[in-house]
Amino acid sequence: MSIDTSAPASVASPAARGTNPLWRGMALIALAAVAWGTGGAVAAVLYRTGGLGPIAVSYWRFVIGALALAGYLATRTARHRASARRASARDEHGEAGLAVTDGYAAFHGGAGPAVAAHGDARRAAAHGDARRAGAASARRRRFRRLLMAVATGVGLAVYQSAFYVSIAETGLAVATVVTLGAGPILIAVGARVLLAERLGHAGAAAITLALAGLVALSLDSGATGPNPALGITCALFSAFGYAVVTLIGRTADGAGDPFRTSLTGFLVGGVVLTPFALAEGVLPSAAGLPVTIGWLLYLGVVASALAYGLFFAGLAQVSATTAAVVTLLEPVAAALLAVVFLGERLTPAVLTGMLLLLGAVAALAYPARR
Repeated sequence: MSIDTSAPASVASPAARGTNPLWRGMALIALAAVAWGTGGAVAAVLYRTGGLGPIAVSYWRFVIGALALAGYLATRTARHRASARRASARDEHGEAGLAVTDGYAAFHGGAGPAVAAHGDARRAAAHGDARRAGAASARRRRFRRLLMAVATGVGLAVYQSAFYVSIAETGLAVATVVTLGAGPILIAVGARVLLAERLGHAGAAAITLALAGLVALSLDSGATGPNPALGITCALFSAFGYAVVTLIGRTADGAGDPFRTSLTGFLVGGVVLTPFALAEGVLPSAAGLPVTIGWLLYLGVVASALAYGLFFAGLAQVSATTAAVVTLLEPVAAALLAVVFLGERLTPAVLTGMLLLLGAVAALAYPARR
C-alpha cells in the first residue's frame, strides 16, 4: 500500500499532477465499495461455516482491521524517520546551520547574532504570543480530530453491526434496500443542512436512479428472515450510522490522515462492540478453523482497513452525496460475486437493478470528467 496522506496537502496533490481530484476521489470510493461488496459475501460464508453471529463478525472486522492499520502506520512512520535521519546526516556539515543564520540575519536586517543577544524585547514577546497561540490552535485541532474519530468509530459500530443483524433478521435483499436506499437520502439531507452542499440536477438524477435500482434488486425476494420488523429497524439504524460516518468524514475535508482516522474509528468501534460480541459468542467453531481465520483476515485487512482508508481519502475530494451514490457499487459487486461464486442466478430484476445503479454512478461521473 503506497498511499500516504499524512498531511492535507497530500490529498490535493493529484490536482497538481493534472489529475481531476473529483474523478480520483470517485475512483477511490468506487474501489472501497467493491471491497465492501466482497466483504458481504465473506460475511455470509462466515455465518454458515464459521459459527459466528453478525455482531462477532463485525467485532473481528474492527479488531483485525485495527491491527492491520497499526502495522501499516508503524511501518510508514519508521520509513519516514529513517528518511529524516539520512537527510539530517547529509546536512550535518553545517549547511543547515548556515541557512538558518543567513535567514535570521536577513529577517532582522542583517544584524546577525547580535540581534539574538540584544534584540527588541517587544518582538520577542510578540513571537512568544504567536507561538502560544499556534500551540493552542494545534491543541484545538487535535481535540476536534479526536472527537470526530470517536464519533466515526461509534457510527461504524452502528452501521456495520446493525446491517449484519438486519441481514440475519429480514434477509439480504430487504436489508440492502432499506440501508442503502435510506443512506443516500439521509446523507443528502444532512449535507444540505450541515455542510450547505447543493444537490444539483446530476445528484438528484443519480439518487432517483439509485433508489430505482435498489428496489429492482429486491423485486424477486421479500423479507425472508425470522423477524422482518426488527430487521428493517436495524437497517434504518445502519443507514443512520452510515450517514454519520460519511458526513463526519466530509466535514474533516482532508484534515489529517485517513488511515489514522480509520484506525481510531476501528479501535472505538471494537470497544463499543466488545460486550455485545462477548454476549453473542466471539470464538469461531473449531471445524474448518484455518479457513475461517483466512476469511476473517481478508475481511479485516482488505474489506475493512484498506477499504475504509480508500473511502476516507476519496471523501476528502467529493461531496457527501456523491460518495453515498458511488458506494452503491457495493451491491453490484455483491450480486456479481453471488452469481460467480455462490451459484445464484442473475435474474432480470437483479440485472435491471445493477444497470440502474451503474447509471446512477455514471450520472455523477460524467460531469466529474468534464
